[in-house]
Amino acid sequence: MNIEKQVLGLIALSDYIRKKLIEKTENHSENDLEFEKLLKKSEIENPWFTVNNQKIALKQWAELLTEENIDHWLRNYSISTISKRVGLILAGNIPLVGFHDIISTILSNHTALIKLSSKDRYLIPHLLNKWNEFSGNQVRYEFVEKLENFDAVIATGSNNTARYLEYYFKDYLSIIRKNRTSIAVLKGDETNEELQLLAKDIFQYFGLGCRNVTRIFIPENFTIDRLFENFLDFKDIINHHKYANNYDYNRAIYLLNQEKFWDNNFVMLKEDDKLFSPLSVINISRYSSLESVTDFILENEANIQCIVAKNELGIDSIAFGEAQNPSLDTYADNVDTMKFLEVI
Repeated sequence: MNIEKQVLGLIALSDYIRKKLIEKTENHSENDLEFEKLLKKSEIENPWFTVNNQKIALKQWAELLTEENIDHWLRNYSISTISKRVGLILAGNIPLVGFHDIISTILSNHTALIKLSSKDRYLIPHLLNKWNEFSGNQVRYEFVEKLENFDAVIATGSNNTARYLEYYFKDYLSIIRKNRTSIAVLKGDETNEELQLLAKDIFQYFGLGCRNVTRIFIPENFTIDRLFENFLDFKDIINHHKYANNYDYNRAIYLLNQEKFWDNNFVMLKEDDKLFSPLSVINISRYSSLESVTDFILENEANIQCIVAKNELGIDSIAFGEAQNPSLDTYADNVDTMKFLEVI
């Protein structure tokens, strides 16, 4: 298998995506219109996958798949000389969330047996078809409904489904991923621009990703209004009917239970120690010492995907606005997929 051709194909795929994203509608050829129809078809089947959100995911991948980024990523690994068949059970919470597992498997000289999520059935096959075309048919993958005749598996699911997956695949080498979420820790002197970037970490993809922030730690004297003021760029999120349904439901529950919360008509803030929050709700916690925050992080590290904070806090974190922009060598659940694929 020619990895050089595969890499060149990925670079060509990046160029292909860029062209699709920047071309004006009035200049679209018939093929371009088919691409737009594909995005719209995906949105109709899964309303969470708006055309805009799919384009955000595509833009991210176009920026990732450069020659420099791919070379920097792959230089740290030895490509297996023995090809295996690797089952991939993909999540479908946000667009293209399983694409990293696919390219990791194929670039590791394995065949990807892909079980697509029912929520993300169109864009991944299209991109793989193009990658294979640009690589001179050097990309090995199969779409399957049931995994059979495989050597290893990478599966992503909820905490509940993960228990079944762990049992079902107990005799195979595997990576089984469960629910995770992300948090933010504020120092208190963040600028408006930083808080606006935090809003992106919260609301992008409607907050459905494991890298979306669902809990914010704030100093005791922090004014909550500062959050609401800097979240306004995302106020139109309430116009999406599925998000609005979640917002209305959670608000009604809090009112019925006479629970205290803050509301700005498109998101609610609630003082709650839980790591996970319902969609349209952000849990907030006031802290008097950073030590209590770091203790919480240590106790819950198995459930935290990433932490958004200023570097000066001394916490292993990423910058505001970068939660949904992982690099190629950033792995879900901090499990190095490429290392796993080296040794299967």
